[in-house]
Order: sequence, then structure tokens, then C-alpha cells
Amino acid sequence: MFVYPWKGIIANIPTTLQDGKHVGESGRKLREDLAKKGFNPLKVQPLWNRHGHSGYAIVEFNKEWDGFNNAIMFEKSFELDHYGKKDYYSSRRKKDKLYAWVAREDDYYSGGLIGEYLRRNGDLKTVSSKEAEDLRKTSKLLTTLNNTLETKNQRLQEMQNKFNEVSSSMSTLMWQKDDMIRAYNEECKKMQENAHNHFKQISLEHERNAKCILDQKRELEQREKELLQREAQNENETKKLQHEKMMNERAALEQKKADETMFKLAEEHKRDKEKLHREIIKLEKQLDTRQGLELEIQRLRGALLVMEHMNGDGDADTKKRMGVIQDELKEKEEELEDLEDLNQALIIKERKSNDELQDARKELITAFKDVSTRAHIGVKKMGEVDIRPFLVAAKRKYSAKEADVKSAELCSLWQDYLRDPSWHPFKILTDKEGNCKEILDEEDEKLVELKTELGDEAYDAVTTALKQMNEYNPSGRYIVPELWNFNEGRKATLTEVVQHLLNKWKLHKRRR
Repeated sequence: MFVYPWKGIIANIPTTLQDGKHVGESGRKLREDLAKKGFNPLKVQPLWNRHGHSGYAIVEFNKEWDGFNNAIMFEKSFELDHYGKKDYYSSRRKKDKLYAWVAREDDYYSGGLIGEYLRRNGDLKTVSSKEAEDLRKTSKLLTTLNNTLETKNQRLQEMQNKFNEVSSSMSTLMWQKDDMIRAYNEECKKMQENAHNHFKQISLEHERNAKCILDQKRELEQREKELLQREAQNENETKKLQHEKMMNERAALEQKKADETMFKLAEEHKRDKEKLHREIIKLEKQLDTRQGLELEIQRLRGALLVMEHMNGDGDADTKKRMGVIQDELKEKEEELEDLEDLNQALIIKERKSNDELQDARKELITAFKDVSTRAHIGVKKMGEVDIRPFLVAAKRKYSAKEADVKSAELCSLWQDYLRDPSWHPFKILTDKEGNCKEILDEEDEKLVELKTELGDEAYDAVTTALKQMNEYNPSGRYIVPELWNFNEGRKATLTEVVQHLLNKWKLHKRRR
């Protein structure tokens, strides 16, 4: 019986004593050496105890049969050089060479670090049980795929039938829409032509009247001259001339009034024409809205027809429920219009308020940049790696003189990893309701190596900065300043920041 997933054991790893702790080769170095030999390990996990490196390491291979083949080749390679399991346990004086073998049942139930790790991270399986399990999984997968394919084909046929019905209905409705638009345009054109002809007729009549009055005025002026030359004419003719002159003046006054009336009529006609144009635009918008609603209603009617077709003749209750659905649909359409208007107004107001809040936060962040993090309210750099855990880890592995430099180098290295857009150690989980959630991939190779080599504190510092950067700036991957409540460890509200500033101002005022 083998330990599954397939694992190998490396023993007799050379270690050195530094600062009271045993230190040996890292898992990455061992994995690279084995990969060069063609064994393709997934990773190498050194085993640590309270004294440091134990001299043992676990090699993890792929779960499939190629991984089992690599594990057997790995074991045979060491056995051919007389560095296998039997050689390790039979040799009293072990050379400075690595011993290795494939983990089996006796290793699984052994005491110490090896047995504890194998029982925690694996299980026992025979080759035949693995083959039977793969066969069961393959058969189950084929059955599931066949059922899914059959269901998808049925669903596709139903959707095709629905699509054909709705397409036919939409074509009919589009023809009706074109006819309505054509009739409406013709009616508008006729109205404009009638208005133009009416205005032209009024203008021509006005010109004829003005010309006639002008001719009469010239004629009267000529007669007046003749009458003046014949001063000896009798009084009756003079009175008659004065009467005609007065009548002419009255006619001129009436013509002037007629001209003013004509201009007023022209202005009113212009205003009526503009009003008619606005009404035409309004009617066109109402027509577009009506056509959109009719298209939506027609689509829903098509859906109801599909429902009726799928339900067959149905009973009275089904028809009654469909009638209720139609009534509710009409009410929802009316409510939707009101909600869209209200929603648009609220969106505009919300955007304006949000822009003002964002501008205020930017100004406050600029003002708080130089404030110490010991204060209650300040600016925190989201996505910046904390160097303190790296300093603690460096002091465990290096001397006191080297610890400061090494911690700065490690911190800078991981900050560069966070800025790299190609490294995204997150995975997507979908719950039963279909909601997707992005969580940290704790099995990422870099993070596992970080936790193994530098400990939990450095791992927590990097993952915290990584989550902050993924939340605040996932695309740019650079540090973002944010107003922060350090006492409660969360993002500070504008109310808290303003209250903090007022308290500072009052304190400063009392001191003065």
C-alpha cells in the first residue's frame, strides 16, 4: 500500500548549526535538483522540529499515474546507487549523501515527523484500488455528460421554437410600425403644405390691397393738385375734395391698421408653426416610446403564447392566472416609467454627492499625510507590506548585523511581487445560489514557500497587503492612501475625520 497522493521521503539532508538552530537546504533547491533529473516533483516540503531542520523532507508528486511513474523512477534511481530505504536503515555509518524512497504503509504508521506529516496530508491506497477509483470516476463522468447533453439538446429545441415564434411576431410588428410611420409622415407633410399655402395666400392678398390703396392715393393726390389749380371752383367741389381727402386719410389709417394686423397675424402664424413643430417632435418621441412599449408588450405576449402552447389547452385556473399576469404586467410598465424618472434623478444627485465626497476625502488625505500613525485618525497606505515581521524572521536566520539589511531586501522583494500584475494568487468560489466570491489561494506556490521559510507573521503581512491591493487597486497594483481609523482597524468615515479635526482645533485653541 502506497501513501496517496504519491509521496517520496528524502533522508540524511545535511544541516548546519546556526544560532542554536539546525539549518538545511530549502525545499525549492531540492525540488529543482529532482526536476533536473526528470522526476517532476510538485514541491519538496522540509520537515522542521523545535531544533530546526530535521534532515528529512517530503517530496509530493502528481496525483495521476504519471506522478506514480515519476515516484517509482525516483525510488529506483536511489536504489541503483545503493541509497534506498534498506540502505538507509541498514547502514550504521551513513555517508554525506541523500537517501530516498517512496512512502508506503510502514512510513504512514511510523512515529515522528514523517508519520505525522503523512497521516495529516495523505491516505493509503493500493494500485488496484486507484485503478478502480479512476474507472468509477470515468464512468460517472460519461453518464453525467450524456445526461447533460440530452438536456441541453431538449432545451435548445425549445428555445429554437420560441425564437421562431417571437421572430414571426416581431416581423409583423415591424411592418405595422413602418406603415404607421409612413402614414404619420404623410400627414405631417400635408399639414405643413397647407400652412405654407395659407400664409402665401394671405401675403398675396395683402400685396394686392396695398397696391390698390397706393394707386388710389396717387390718384387723389393728382386730383388735389388739379383742384388747387382751379381755385375758382365752387365751394361744393372744394368740400367734396376735402371729404374725399379725409376718406383717403381714413383709408390710409385703416390700411396701416390692416398692415399691423397682418404683421401680428404673421407673427402668430410663426409662433403657431413653431408650436406645431414642437408638437410634432413631442408626438415623434411619444410614438417612439409607444412603439418601444408595444414591442415589449408584443414580446411578452409572445412569451405568453409560448406558455399557452407549452401548457396545452390548460384549465380555467391556468387561464385566469395568465390574465392576472397580463394585468400585473400592465401595472409594472406604468410603475417602471415613474421609477426610471425617479431613478435618473437620484443617480444624478448621487453622482454629484459622491464626487463631492471623493474630492473631500482627497483633500483630507493630502492634509493627513504627515500625521503620525500613532494618532487616532490618519492615512494608511493600502497594499504596503509591513517590514516588522520580516525583521523578526531575519533575526531568526541571520546575525544581528545582517538582519536589518536582509529584512529590508525581503520586504522590498515581496513588495515587488505585489506590484506584478501577472501574479494573482486568488481563486473564484461559487456557492449553491450561483454567487461568485474571490478568495485567497492558500496553496499558491510563492505563498506556501513564504510561510515555510519565513513563518506565519511574514505570511500574514504579505497576504494582508495583497488583499488590500486587490480591493483598492487590482488593475494598477500600486499603493493607495486611505483615511484610516487605527483604533478600530477600519476605513475612517468623513464624520470621524471632521470630528477629529475639530477636537484638535479645540485643544489647540485652549492651549493658546
